[in-house]
Amino acid sequence: MAESVRPLEKNKNWKGRRGPVVLIIMDGVGYGKYADGDAVKASRMANLDWLTANSPHTQLKAHGTAVGLPSDADMGNSEVGHNAMGCGRVFAQGAKLVSGAIASGTMFEGATWKKLIASVKANNSTLHFIGLLSDGNVHSHQDHLKAMVAQAYKEGVHKLRVHALLDGRDVDPTSALDYITPMEEYLASFAGVDYCIASGGGRMYITMDRYNANWDMVERGWNAHVLGKGREFASATEAIKAYRAENPGLLDQDMHEFVITRDGRPVGTINDGDSVIYFNFRGDRALEMTRAFETPEGGDLPFDRVRVPKVEYAGMMEYDGDLHIPHQYLVSPPSIDRTMGEYLTATGVHLMAISETQKYGHVTYFFNGNRLGKFNEKLEDYIEIKSDVVPFEQRPWMKCAEIADAVIEAIKSGRYQHIRLNFPNGDMVGHTGVFNAVVCSMEAMDLQIGRIKQAVEETGGILCITADHGNSDDMYEHAKDGSVKQNKDGSPKAKTSHSLNPVPAIIYDPEYKGEYDQSALNSGLGISSWPATIMQLMGFVPPADYDRSLINLK
Repeated sequence: MAESVRPLEKNKNWKGRRGPVVLIIMDGVGYGKYADGDAVKASRMANLDWLTANSPHTQLKAHGTAVGLPSDADMGNSEVGHNAMGCGRVFAQGAKLVSGAIASGTMFEGATWKKLIASVKANNSTLHFIGLLSDGNVHSHQDHLKAMVAQAYKEGVHKLRVHALLDGRDVDPTSALDYITPMEEYLASFAGVDYCIASGGGRMYITMDRYNANWDMVERGWNAHVLGKGREFASATEAIKAYRAENPGLLDQDMHEFVITRDGRPVGTINDGDSVIYFNFRGDRALEMTRAFETPEGGDLPFDRVRVPKVEYAGMMEYDGDLHIPHQYLVSPPSIDRTMGEYLTATGVHLMAISETQKYGHVTYFFNGNRLGKFNEKLEDYIEIKSDVVPFEQRPWMKCAEIADAVIEAIKSGRYQHIRLNFPNGDMVGHTGVFNAVVCSMEAMDLQIGRIKQAVEETGGILCITADHGNSDDMYEHAKDGSVKQNKDGSPKAKTSHSLNPVPAIIYDPEYKGEYDQSALNSGLGISSWPATIMQLMGFVPPADYDRSLINLK
């Protein structure tokens, strides 16, 4: 534990409630800008409505500069949102750090970039880029890739391959050709060299699994990127057109793998002596493929790699600062320290964090400042409810009931002073673009909020409700005039990305005795205000440099 973290000072005037402070994070649930397409507003959520009507509440910023992203045009995401809610301050995040490193040239002056380029030139081998090809700016940005390709050309790299993962979640769900075709043209524009896309597929079908939920995705990615095994096409544009013709309703994120071939041979297998850059800056969907590259031959992995090329491998960033994964990276991540969990455990607080697999890492790893493991084994309990491996629109209630079961048991046990939980429904089902499924997911979640509310009332605790960003509140694409964009058949065009909308902040305190002003919560704040708020509600004085609390103590 960092030496700078000391036990929190107790509030001399208020020791908090007899029960725990419970934080519910409704992942992907915001306040919609438009009535059309707002699945949250369309849902019957009697418990959330009651809590909003009978508790002090406000709206919080959960995107752009409020969570450390470059501009307020940037959507928030679960990673940076949980970072902010966990550390109580705003740190410059991946997209901003990478853009800055490229603009200043420090990325290309760094030892890792120089090492990878030097290896390729010495071995007369290939420089490979693997990552999400879009401008969603949540996991990656195509401009970062373009800048690295241009620099590689400038430094004399003759052979370069891009293994392009299709987005469709942080951008339009069927926009793959808007990124793939221009990238093919961009790569072809470099004279006298051999640059092209070598393989790819949808981000929810290959490569980008997270939290060890489905290693089959990683195996399919390995087979396509490294071994050159998969359905063969002459170009990535041809592959997308063919898949779309066969299944007109296919979303980019679900597209099967493709391998580009010339004269019957894959153009971009990864071999001994090559260099590989995973150009996603966000860590959760990069860790497993990184492990596949960095685990020695014969090492323990959930799938057979067939062969393990000896390459120089680097991530865009260090995806895990404690385990130092990957071994090599291009840009240093934000150094997030003195998180709420670290302070609470230093103060002797028993706490619990829980979600299902899809968001388990968010209430633990990301909430703790991109740190695996616990601060104190005796004081912290982390619970993962295994997610179903089925399309989320087919089971939109997900595991919210099981999460609530465990939370209610924990509340009633009297063991914990703080419990945080994440209901993934609004985000994971929201990404499917299926409006009715999202409504179902919201109403299922609301039932569980009501159950938790009752347990908080029985034990004399405080219930805080918020979200990490918007999503399910904005399910249709809108034109600049606010009208809903239409598909060819006249149906609304689905939106699967996060929104720029604010998120809720609700504090339900059933045993309120006047210790703070309930007439209004502080306004104009971001989700990074939760740690100071929770500390105050528990009877502690938050660190002086934490962002302002939502409440004003009397």
